[in-house]
Amino acid sequence: MPLIRCDFYSEALELGTAMTVVLPNPSPQPPPVLYLLHGLTDDHTAWTRYTSIERYAADKGLAVVMPQVHRSFYADERYGLKFWTFLSEELPATVQAFFNVSTRREDTFVAGLSMGAYGAFKWALRQPERFAAAAGLSGALDVAWLYEHDKRPHIVELMARVYGDRSPEGTGDDLLHLLSDTTAQDLPELLLRCGTEDHTLHQNQNFVAACERNGIAIDAKYSPGAHEWGYWDREIRSVLDWLAPASHLQR
Repeated sequence: MPLIRCDFYSEALELGTAMTVVLPNPSPQPPPVLYLLHGLTDDHTAWTRYTSIERYAADKGLAVVMPQVHRSFYADERYGLKFWTFLSEELPATVQAFFNVSTRREDTFVAGLSMGAYGAFKWALRQPERFAAAAGLSGALDVAWLYEHDKRPHIVELMARVYGDRSPEGTGDDLLHLLSDTTAQDLPELLLRCGTEDHTLHQNQNFVAACERNGIAIDAKYSPGAHEWGYWDREIRSVLDWLAPASHLQR
């Protein structure tokens, strides 16, 4: 499989950025595509450095796009750059311009870990027409809780830069609000995995409870594991296996 580092200029960010892309071997049809999002302390290379995603995707005939968004929470930052605009508008158009991947909803997926799980679910909830399925691993899913209660200095500074002087609660950056303000039948399929020793466990449980309150189906499981790459390397395989039956993977 080709493994490509793609450096390009972003009009939304007004600076140069990068993405790592894994492509399957050529086939008669454009391959399905997974947008795979990184966490707070990572970049676009993390998934290929710390997991075997290239090998796992090869077995499925799946293209994987891993963009770089820094410590943005996949948002248009109050005092920073427009990372939500980059992710939701510019990135898919750039991928289509550069690579021959499927544009069909049933062939398009999004997943991520930690902050990337938040980004994946936000993208799926705000643009459900784009994706067949979305998955989150060990997600930092309750940004309103983080804004109000996590007083670690670097998190306080981060929340202020991204969201300003107003909590994201009740806005389009609040996943629990999005779950209460959407039509269940229009959503992609959702999957959530989190380790029982993970510090984000309560946020994941809150997200699942909000799905249940709003009649939204989600495949949620908790198993032994912490907030670390051994757990994510194992669970990304379960994500790809989950995607396969309902898609054109392995075609």
